[in-house]
Amino acid sequence: MRFPSSNTVSGRILGLALITIVSGTGVYLLFSDTAATDNSETGMMSMASDERRILYYRNPMGLPDTSPTPKQDSMGMDYIPVYEGKKKEEGTIRVSAAKQQRTGVRTTLAVNRPFTRTLRLPGIVTLDERRISIISLRANAFIEAVSDVTTGTALREGDPLVTLYAPDFASAAALYASDLRSCGRRAEGSRQRLQNLGVPDNVIARIAATGKAPVSIQIRAPRNGIVMERMAVEGMMSPPGAPLFRIADTSLVWVMADITESDLGLIARGNTAEVRFRSYPGEIFTGEIVEIYPELNDMTRTAKLRIDLPNEDGRLLAGMFADVTITATDQTDALQVPDTAIIDTGTRTIVLTDLGQGRFAPQDVTLGRRGNDMVEILQGLTAGQSIVSAATFLIDAESNLKAALEGLAPDTPTADESAPPPASEHRLPTSHMDHSNHGEHAQ
Repeated sequence: MRFPSSNTVSGRILGLALITIVSGTGVYLLFSDTAATDNSETGMMSMASDERRILYYRNPMGLPDTSPTPKQDSMGMDYIPVYEGKKKEEGTIRVSAAKQQRTGVRTTLAVNRPFTRTLRLPGIVTLDERRISIISLRANAFIEAVSDVTTGTALREGDPLVTLYAPDFASAAALYASDLRSCGRRAEGSRQRLQNLGVPDNVIARIAATGKAPVSIQIRAPRNGIVMERMAVEGMMSPPGAPLFRIADTSLVWVMADITESDLGLIARGNTAEVRFRSYPGEIFTGEIVEIYPELNDMTRTAKLRIDLPNEDGRLLAGMFADVTITATDQTDALQVPDTAIIDTGTRTIVLTDLGQGRFAPQDVTLGRRGNDMVEILQGLTAGQSIVSAATFLIDAESNLKAALEGLAPDTPTADESAPPPASEHRLPTSHMDHSNHGEHAQ
């Protein structure tokens, strides 16, 4: 096996060193020419932009670093010039048409029209107070028999309820029959006594027709309705005023809704209301506000309003929860914008106004009522003014970035800024430095 001689190896090493030196020198000259070309182009650009004086150069990555002269950062990125004319548009942001389309920027006009608000209120079904009857007696009585009537039974007017014996009823009836037979003038007084005791008119009429006083009296239903409570028990003695039955006509029911104190000014008697029940999803019951109660609840600061709903089929039961929707519209016009146009920073409430040609600017506004995805503007805008209604957060984010970058720079260059920066600030591109060092090591 033959090994290369030492002269051959030394020659190869010397050749590689020469190639490396030549390559490094060529690359350095190439980048030096490129840098010279860039400097010449920069000079031409500065000559072309004499009309707009450059105030300073800012860091391309948004870092708090500015320079009075052109330079590059550690990654070789050129600093961005800030021109004098930009100060005139402080607070505005420019967004190109292409970027507006990509981000979904939409604009709309502030309108002046009657303010409409949809109120959604909790409610509950109750019985109509005017259609409830309590069956009770005005004298002591003994219940002899109770009809086949239980809680929930539907009654018609005149249906029998109980048969009872009352000593006061019996004596008054006998006196009335006697006065009728004697044709005395006291018959009218005896009849009035029976009426005062609450004896039914049909019983009094039967006594007048037959001249006989019944021992027991039958009490009948005074109205159509549903038996809500039955307290009568066969054989019991009922004292005066004790309720025997509670009967309610449910053909019409009330929906009692709670409305907050701040919304009371939006509603009035006669407003139409839509009522929905969980038991009947997808079905809407329509009624109107009949009454607004004249007092507030001290704890909840809400008032009661009443809505009448027909209930001929009896599907609506007392105690059902209801969702009430009322659409309230003012009679006067109000300036309003979509609620998506509002930007609440915590300390300011603003909208972005469209200045045209892709320029947008923030505008402080004072808000009023909210409703139906619209917000009332009390101060800050005029009718017909164009504002951004979609993708506002994107423009606001870019505006905040611009304000932050401009806030890091001085308003005008100082004497120190006009002076040439220290030598450490003049950095060659990374590639230049690497190849220079490579050449030094090669030598």
